[in-house]
Amino acid sequence: MRVTVLGAGSWGTTVAALVARRHDTVLWSRDPEHAASIQKTRENARYLPGTSLPDDLRATSDLAEAAGHAQVLIVGIPTSGFRETIEAAAPFVAPWIPVISLSKGFEQGTRLRMTELIQEVLPGRPAAALTGPNIAREIMGGSAAASVLATPDLDVATELQHLLQRGVFRIYTNTDVLGCELGGALKNVVAIASGIAQGLFVGDNTRAAVMTRGLAELTRLGVAMGANPATFYGLAGMGDLMVTCMSPHSRNRHVGEQLGLGIPIDEILGDMTMVAEGVKTASTVHEMAAEYDIAMPVCESVYQVVAGEITAPEAYTGLRQAGQEAQPG
Repeated sequence: MRVTVLGAGSWGTTVAALVARRHDTVLWSRDPEHAASIQKTRENARYLPGTSLPDDLRATSDLAEAAGHAQVLIVGIPTSGFRETIEAAAPFVAPWIPVISLSKGFEQGTRLRMTELIQEVLPGRPAAALTGPNIAREIMGGSAAASVLATPDLDVATELQHLLQRGVFRIYTNTDVLGCELGGALKNVVAIASGIAQGLFVGDNTRAAVMTRGLAELTRLGVAMGANPATFYGLAGMGDLMVTCMSPHSRNRHVGEQLGLGIPIDEILGDMTMVAEGVKTASTVHEMAAEYDIAMPVCESVYQVVAGEITAPEAYTGLRQAGQEAQPG
């Protein structure tokens, strides 16, 4: 099978490295120097320093070459550049091939999920999302991990499952694409809240409360939008939420922690080499909560902090109050 991964960030590179051990795989970077460095050194020094890549993995900055090579196209571009990239690739993409999104978030303005964007720009191709608790560096290091491949067609899902699964990296399938993508996007906002609690040194009990109430919030919104509630208690929901809130490698937790320490959001983002999707997702969730009339105090507090409406300590006061509504059971 010929596979192309668009986007040479940490996760795109990791998926490409996994697939390249069994399939003819090309990794595309928009930066020619970055692609040339990966090809020459067999290492992605920018995003995964010290990690060796398979000799058979090819890197290129030629989008036509990369897209034309694919029998399966995997897209690991941040949501802000997702449309632009697949629109540029569209003339070279075969008409029948599956397209898998690795990106967790929404297109700003349209609020489209990435599989919806794929269906709009590349119609007729099966669209899927790969999501779950996947810290790239740990997977590259050989640690066991599990992910969810979400697509409506179980036959397509099964074929892609065999393509992506390798060793201790397990793939499960799910037809609830809406729920899986919502879980992957919204947990980033809750992770910022968890990071704020960490930065303010308010304790693990508070962080646990924030995570638990955050899971309840994203489940309420997801169900109101038509998702299966069970999805949010699996890998695509609770699993992804836990690792993103807890891991020191989490970009969104890092943003929250820095906010808790009093560092301005522009300075935090300016110092980062990778994208923290939760910052932009917070405004989208703010809009969606209002549209569906869903109370989401944890996510709303994060939105107000990143929008500059309140400070992190003021958000913490709100997060304490967010846990006071009645609990089930």
